[in-house]
Amino acid sequence: MTHRIVVLGAGYAGLGAAKRAAAAAGQDAKVTLVNASGRFVERVRLHQLASGQRLTDLPLTGLLDGTGVDLVVARATGLDPDARKVRLDGGVDLGYDTLVYALGSTADLDAVPGVREHAFSVADAADAEHLRDRLPGLGSVTVVGGGLTGIETAAELAETRPGLRVDLVTAEPLGVSLGPRARRYLHRTFERLGVAVHENAPVAKVAADGLLLEDGRDLPADAVVWTAGFRVPRLAAEAGLGVDGHGRVRIDRTLRAQTHPDVIAVGDSATLPVGGRASRMSCQAGLPMGLHGGKAAAALARGREPERMTLRYISQCVSLGRRDALVQFSRFDDTPIERAVLTGRAAVRTKELVVRGTVFAMRRPGVVARAVPGVR
Repeated sequence: MTHRIVVLGAGYAGLGAAKRAAAAAGQDAKVTLVNASGRFVERVRLHQLASGQRLTDLPLTGLLDGTGVDLVVARATGLDPDARKVRLDGGVDLGYDTLVYALGSTADLDAVPGVREHAFSVADAADAEHLRDRLPGLGSVTVVGGGLTGIETAAELAETRPGLRVDLVTAEPLGVSLGPRARRYLHRTFERLGVAVHENAPVAKVAADGLLLEDGRDLPADAVVWTAGFRVPRLAAEAGLGVDGHGRVRIDRTLRAQTHPDVIAVGDSATLPVGGRASRMSCQAGLPMGLHGGKAAAALARGREPERMTLRYISQCVSLGRRDALVQFSRFDDTPIERAVLTGRAAVRTKELVVRGTVFAMRRPGVVARAVPGVR
């Protein structure tokens, strides 16, 4: 009987896993990819979409053409790992022999009161388009979150909309995952762009007309964009898969769920130790995990033991509008190398090459699997 591989989610991790599994398993497996949308979303470009730029349309049917992967456009609403079934919206059950769980993450809209009711997000295409459609009528926007998503969003809005007042609020120092040299460059860049940065300023509440900070200050804004944290779907935890305190599936070095070895979890929805810490939610982790997870699923289809994976980081690439960028090179454990920083036009070219490379990886996962560090 043909082994049934079902992949949930068609982001960087899921799409790469499905195509890699189909190529590696051949006739030994039937691969089905389930996704809520019929299009691949370049999540690392959503801040561009929010600012009003046009992104390339990438239908999943085109990316899957010739792979033998079956696409099901539906939302997974339940999971029964003991019966090896996935429940889809509409009440349809989809059986599997091996499941690749790659549902990714969404914006954490319940972090503080008022976020869900009043804030925008750039976590998915619909949210980014909603912000884009509202921008022409706004005079001021406050971006909450000093991580890479918040930095890129604030810079993109300020450059694309020079008449818009942009504030950036962060509970920690700006760019806390970067080294001191890179953080100094960020401050100079935001000063040039006219972005007011409020560091070490936790938010207590979001309202329709701005923010209330924990220190009692009001920060008025026509719109708030929330980028302060992401969370994963609750499907895995509700199904009884072993998860950590954030709901991410605990996996072994072969990427199999520790509680259910016929489930492979990849990307933001899984946690793999890197340098003693949980893997960071990012395309940089999701892409190689997806490629390795697809290969692991193919191994199970052929009755073989999957290979172990070592995840290694290289850098953090941050766009600062279309004319500036920053690349912070890092050690394999994701800690920054302080003086190894690339900025300006060279960083712009590097960042764009990386982003275009992710789409190339979706088209040609076999080629990329041989080139991405950490894929074994």
